[in-house]
Amino acid sequence: MPAACSSALLLATALLGQAPAREPGAPLPARGSAELRAALDTLYAGHFETAARQFADLSAQDSADPAALVFEAGAYIWWGEAREEETFERQRIDSLLDLAIARARAARDTFWLATAYGYRARQRELYGSALGAAKDAKRMRDGYSVTLARDSTCIDCYLGLGLYHYGLARVGALARFFARLIGLGSGDAVLGMRYLRWVAQDGDLAQVEATWVLVTALLREATRDAAGRAVLEDEAQGYLARLRARYPENPVFQR
Repeated sequence: MPAACSSALLLATALLGQAPAREPGAPLPARGSAELRAALDTLYAGHFETAARQFADLSAQDSADPAALVFEAGAYIWWGEAREEETFERQRIDSLLDLAIARARAARDTFWLATAYGYRARQRELYGSALGAAKDAKRMRDGYSVTLARDSTCIDCYLGLGLYHYGLARVGALARFFARLIGLGSGDAVLGMRYLRWVAQDGDLAQVEATWVLVTALLREATRDAAGRAVLEDEAQGYLARLRARYPENPVFQR
């Protein structure tokens, strides 16, 4: 494993152990305004078009803030998932994420910069740009690691790190070889799942999305582990039932 990736993994693992314990339900440091959180809840409730407009309004109110742009792009991504259209609003999503990255860079906000890169990596992978996706995934990893070095209570950071480690661990052999060549490392599925579970349980802005990602990861693991299949499927169904109960009108969760 390249030294840079090894160092990042060690940093993330160490910070996980150093993160201060907190009582269930104790508030985390706020990273979004009340208006941003309300719009995010609208998104997860399944009202994607309304949420996109709310995020656009918030972005217009503060031309320096990248957060609303990131979630506006996310609203269109979720909307496309609901419509089962992979290319839905592709150009709009790309433009929003590019602008979010520019704003986050200008503000030197490593959390939102990493988050925007994570979304863009997803888009690039979806459209067949493996190298672009890999570069953005590495930038996401580095951004969250820097954020954690400054604030070890950033549980939301571990959604991106969890996806990073789980995804790298589960890609094919050729892709893993390519990932090592460009400094991504090989990933760690167990560590990745641990991070996802943590954010699904104690995350802030990322809790719902982490729960959904965890459901899909658990179901994928169930197909790989015949002995543990029943336990993994039960865990996935438990998380899914929680999402469906909280957001009964979200067509993605219901489907």
